[in-house]
Amino acid sequence: MKYIFIVNPHAGTEDNEANIRAQLEALPQKDDCEIYLTKAVGDATDYVKSYLAENPNEKVRFIACGGDGTVNEVFNGAVGYENASVSCYPCGSGNDFVKVFGGAEKFMDVAALLNAEDKKIDLLKVGDRYSNNVVNFGFDTTVAITINKQRDKTGHGGKSAYTKGIVTALLTSMKNKCKVRADGEVINPDGRCLLCTLANGQYVGGSFKCAPRAKVDDGLIEVCMIKPISRLRFVKILGTYTEGKHLDDPAMQDIIIYRQAKKVEIVAPEGFAYSLDGEVIYENKFTVEIAEGAVNFAYPE
Repeated sequence: MKYIFIVNPHAGTEDNEANIRAQLEALPQKDDCEIYLTKAVGDATDYVKSYLAENPNEKVRFIACGGDGTVNEVFNGAVGYENASVSCYPCGSGNDFVKVFGGAEKFMDVAALLNAEDKKIDLLKVGDRYSNNVVNFGFDTTVAITINKQRDKTGHGGKSAYTKGIVTALLTSMKNKCKVRADGEVINPDGRCLLCTLANGQYVGGSFKCAPRAKVDDGLIEVCMIKPISRLRFVKILGTYTEGKHLDDPAMQDIIIYRQAKKVEIVAPEGFAYSLDGEVIYENKFTVEIAEGAVNFAYPE
């Protein structure tokens, strides 16, 4: 098998390329390994697609080395190719996706990544894009938009940008207009929500266990919506939501709408935005479908 490490040179604070090369030196598969450094946003997807188009019969594993964005790009390049598998060396800031498999530490051993077995996992299909983790909108996306604006302005995000995002969302995003239809059922007839997550993975935003029942291979989208609430109540439930206890907490059942679905349709006013594995996309009418067993994923047991 060929192993290609797709390295985002801007991810994390360490020299990840050097760390990977150091581990490879001691491995019997080192001559079958290559390292590719991404050049821009979207480059990982383009590289993987191009490589597979040129090598349709070669068995190859792409190891995404970066944060959740890099992982998503590699999945988008490899989807649909039976000769390809994906793994990851999570060295970004959030590393949300791998938490469902036991956390980032399990993926930092390069030998384990090379020797891991392939298993089919689901993806969420949104138009011509795929999400391996979470599509979400409402409060969370307002936070993300604010952080992105701050990053564009100052060159970095950080805690101050996140705090500014929370304050902005508390002021402007407590009642978001949209209608959500899960397998044909309109789950919020009043057309309002505080936030909604459509999940394949379990975590979002670095620490929020938004979909505690999610499984990456069950053929279902986890749909969790929280109805509009007061700012005071928001503060009170934040800890419960962060820990992933919201679906079973009796005190939250009056504000939670929970479903499992194959297809979710969203219709909202112009200017609406949603987040696809952290990337903000402006679209007011879109559909999220489950793509069962869409890609091969290799992860250490």
